[in-house]
Amino acid sequence: MTSSDNTSPVQWPAGYRINPRAEGPHADIVAAFREIPVAAIGDSMSRNIGTIGLRQYHRRLEAVLCGPAVTVRVRPGDNLMIHKALMMVKPGDVLVIDGGADVTQALVGGLMRTTCVAKQLGGLVIDGAVRDLCEWAEEGMPIFAKGHTHRGPSKDGPGEINIPVSCAGLAVMPGDLIVGDADGVIAVPAAEAASVLERCRAHLAKEAKIRADNAAGTSDPERFDAALRAKGLPV
Repeated sequence: MTSSDNTSPVQWPAGYRINPRAEGPHADIVAAFREIPVAAIGDSMSRNIGTIGLRQYHRRLEAVLCGPAVTVRVRPGDNLMIHKALMMVKPGDVLVIDGGADVTQALVGGLMRTTCVAKQLGGLVIDGAVRDLCEWAEEGMPIFAKGHTHRGPSKDGPGEINIPVSCAGLAVMPGDLIVGDADGVIAVPAAEAASVLERCRAHLAKEAKIRADNAAGTSDPERFDAALRAKGLPV
């Protein structure tokens, strides 16, 4: 809001904030990343970025989660602002929830899964717990979470939407491209997505050459011997 409309900026109560949804990368870039393994993305981004300690609760191992992040930070065990975020998402968005790694109460369950499917959400990444595992195992809604429990959440708040969050060791900004597969989940900054995509493609081409050499038994021993000699080993 600006002073020209005679209104004041929103004064949020302590612990609450709802920011507008952030646009992510272009749809063509999002689609291209669906074909890139998370491991290759990680290799192209210094090999030290990604979630730690999450597991997938959807059944199909080969299912891919890929879309722009809508971020939520909640009080452990409370999902009031997750419900609000689900009113703001667009098809293909990925809900990234910082629940403080608490697994004593589930943040989402089967009824919310029904809403996620109806909203055509791209998936969920939760640093917290889920419940109703049989429903989440069904086709059509990728989900990664810290753990699970039958104990349900409160709906009292506080919470914040579309702010920077930390989710299982992964820093995520609203609009970042989130990609998840059987190996894990990673965030690609929206402004860097195109350049990271090119690095990923180059990396995969390099890996394809190494794989072919390994299969043919013609891999170059100098690839590792040089590193060993540099450490003073007599090879």
